[in-house]
Amino acid sequence: MAPSKRTDREATPAGVLENLATKGVALAKKARKHRKSLRGDNFYANKLADLRADATNAYRQLSAQSAGDSSALAELVETVFSPDTAQPARLDASRELAFAMRTTALTTGAAPAPQADGDLFPLAILSEAGRGYLVTVGRQMNGCFERGWFDAAAVMMRRLLEICIIEAFEAQRAAAKITGTDGNYFQLTDLVNAALAEPSWTLSRNCRKFLPRLKDVGHQSAHGRYYHARAGDIEALRPQCRVVIEEFLHHADLL
Repeated sequence: MAPSKRTDREATPAGVLENLATKGVALAKKARKHRKSLRGDNFYANKLADLRADATNAYRQLSAQSAGDSSALAELVETVFSPDTAQPARLDASRELAFAMRTTALTTGAAPAPQADGDLFPLAILSEAGRGYLVTVGRQMNGCFERGWFDAAAVMMRRLLEICIIEAFEAQRAAAKITGTDGNYFQLTDLVNAALAEPSWTLSRNCRKFLPRLKDVGHQSAHGRYYHARAGDIEALRPQCRVVIEEFLHHADLL
């Protein structure tokens, strides 16, 4: 007897991922009912970690239509299986993921979708910050990076850096320190100088070292007449971007 269409679909990476998302939502609901944390060493936390690993493997077997699709799916996967996601947001993300699995042209093949851990900056961290515009900028930055548009990725990274520095100053109620006489915020060079000199926080040694580098590459890609960023230029910035952006999100009290 031939298997049903539903059984065939459930065996595909898209079907597996949708099923795992449903299990993740149910598990989180049970953990909340029994007042158990999804972090640490307990049955619910360990089970969610297992589901997340299986979901990551299923995601990596998908080939999406575009880098933008891949980044959006990666964000949904992170939201569903993150231990810190609120239940309403987890349920919404699982529904969006199910819709994407049923309506987007996804197949398996030799060229898998770009992996979530290959992003220039993890979208899950930007989602945790709770600012939709950060996620939007991050998704575009990662999409450009995945697609090989390296100057565009550097420019979007520059924009993300500007936003995070401004968020940090606003959180410290020190926005006046980065505002010009015209009432507008400083450009990136002056923002970086102000951030390095700000006494209300202590930047790590790596952050102080990496911050000017991110600024310089962003400037070159945005304004350099003959400069064109290459894969190695941006690849080298991945750990630096992670350190600097995440640190300023902490100073902005968003993490």
